[in-house]
Amino acid sequence: MQTAQARIDLLRRQLLELDAILAQAQKNLNTVAAKERVVKWKAKAVPILAAELGPAVAKRLADIVPGLSFTNDLLEELSDEIEMYRGLLLKLIDELKRAPTSGL
Repeated sequence: MQTAQARIDLLRRQLLELDAILAQAQKNLNTVAAKERVVKWKAKAVPILAAELGPAVAKRLADIVPGLSFTNDLLEELSDEIEMYRGLLLKLIDELKRAPTSGL
């Protein structure tokens, strides 16, 4: 297991990856490709979190399922999905900052 700061850095890198996916989608308006990148990101992030933060944390990410959306705005739907993942990552960072020695 890594130190609390190393874990926080790992989570921040995941946040940066999500931010880059959304920024690229906003720039080129290709939400289909962006959605595929989010799926790939999640498939890669779950085992990383399992290895570095434990299977319970990875399960929290894996269990996030985007809900139905009725906006007909694909970019907004993508943004909402990314925000769900970002919310969990930010919550994990906060948990690590408050209790760095106990883990997650």
